[in-house]
Amino acid sequence: MTQNPTPMLDRSDARVRHDDSLMGAVREFLDRVKSGDLGMLPVAIGLVVISVVFSALNPVFLAPNNLVNMLFDCATVGVISLGIVCVLMLGEIDLSVGSMSGFASAMVGVLWVNMGLPVGLAILAALIVGALVGSIYAFLFNKLGMPSFISTLSGLLAILGMQLYILGPTGSINLPFASALVGFGQLWIIPKWLSHLLALLPGAVMVLTGMSVMRRRTAANLSAQPLGRLVLKAAVLTAALEFAVWYLNLGRGVPLMFGLFVALVVALNYALTRTQWGRSMFAVGGNREAARRSGINVKRIYLSAFMLCSTFAALGGMLSASRLASSSQQAGTGDVNLNAIAAAVIGGTSLFGGRGSAWSALLGIIVIQAISNGLTLLNLSSSLRYMITGGVLATAVIVDSLARRSRVSHGRA
Repeated sequence: MTQNPTPMLDRSDARVRHDDSLMGAVREFLDRVKSGDLGMLPVAIGLVVISVVFSALNPVFLAPNNLVNMLFDCATVGVISLGIVCVLMLGEIDLSVGSMSGFASAMVGVLWVNMGLPVGLAILAALIVGALVGSIYAFLFNKLGMPSFISTLSGLLAILGMQLYILGPTGSINLPFASALVGFGQLWIIPKWLSHLLALLPGAVMVLTGMSVMRRRTAANLSAQPLGRLVLKAAVLTAALEFAVWYLNLGRGVPLMFGLFVALVVALNYALTRTQWGRSMFAVGGNREAARRSGINVKRIYLSAFMLCSTFAALGGMLSASRLASSSQQAGTGDVNLNAIAAAVIGGTSLFGGRGSAWSALLGIIVIQAISNGLTLLNLSSSLRYMITGGVLATAVIVDSLARRSRVSHGRA
């Protein structure tokens, strides 16, 4: 006499339906946190705390126009931080990004203003030099085994010397204020209608890509995310973005330069998560020898990472020149180098390699710039900014180390 399996199937179905509910999504999130997969949670909490504290001390902090100015400033160092994400994912470092950005801005000033070349050619030349510098670092690493810390530290000094040399005794070149480059860095705003339209895109893309993944997993008889949960996530994201755009439009609006930065973040995120090159980056950063044995061209991955890092540094330097309307000996010095590295780490990219995201640069630089902006509004000493940023960076590294230890112990369990 056979037993009726229907009750067991019913209980299984009920359990699946329960896991597909909103509470199931919450439990999955809590399980990921317990296993050490914190994602962007620490950064989100940090931004909320920073906003609450500074807005309580000075309501101007959350004023629309102040946020617009902050986004202008975020784009310059944020682009440099994108390159840092690439090398950190491999467990390496580039200490010369600040000098590379300053040298690129100096090149634009000399070639465009002093020598009369078209600004487009000057920008292209600076980007090519940036890629060339990155290829030199990769050669020293791949062929000679020179640690990236040493090679890029040497590059920091050499490139800074070249920057001082080409600028000459004047030390500064003013860029034409009426030029498109300066307007891009100081004045240009995305039209309101276009900004609202662009805010709809992430949610729409999330739904379309999510449905595509669901169809593929269902066809392969694998579990898939329920459609209701996917639509809810997209709706929340779209509402948040539309509110942010609406609030910024109460002031000047969304800076076009920040829009370029976000576009670069999206492009790099796609490359890291949707391409073979991106999968190879994670593999090499996680275990170089295992990646080599699996057939990945490890040397080519290092070459691409160092070239991207220096090229992004050059682009960030040119954006900084457009923001300041000048190329000077001070460009790329000070805390530019450290802020670019700190932004990637604070945003969630691991110093140990194998973990990171293009969104790290975006979130990290917003945290750093929010601290700087808030302290400036309070008319406090810049020394506090260094101390607070250093404390935030140390906290981010500690959280990353603890999360890494939790992942290892969870995997063993």
